[in-house]
Amino acid sequence: MRRYPLSFIVLSTLGVLCAIPGAISLAGFGASLHPILDDPMAGLAFIVSAIALLGSGAFPLVIEKLREDEAA
Repeated sequence: MRRYPLSFIVLSTLGVLCAIPGAISLAGFGASLHPILDDPMAGLAFIVSAIALLGSGAFPLVIEKLREDEAA
C-alpha cells in the first residue's frame, strides 16, 4: 500500500474543502451559506485558493515519488 505524505493529504483536503463553497458561490447559491458568498468574485477567490492549495499539495507528492525512484 502506498503511503502518502501528510502534507499532501492535508493540503489536498483543504483544497477540496475550499473548492466546495467556491463552486456553490459561482453557481449562484452562495447566499444560502453566507451573505458574503452572494458575490461571484468571492466564489472565484475560493476557486483560486483551492487551485493553489492543490498545487502546493502536489509538491510533497512529487518529491516523495522522486525519492522513491532514487532509492530503487
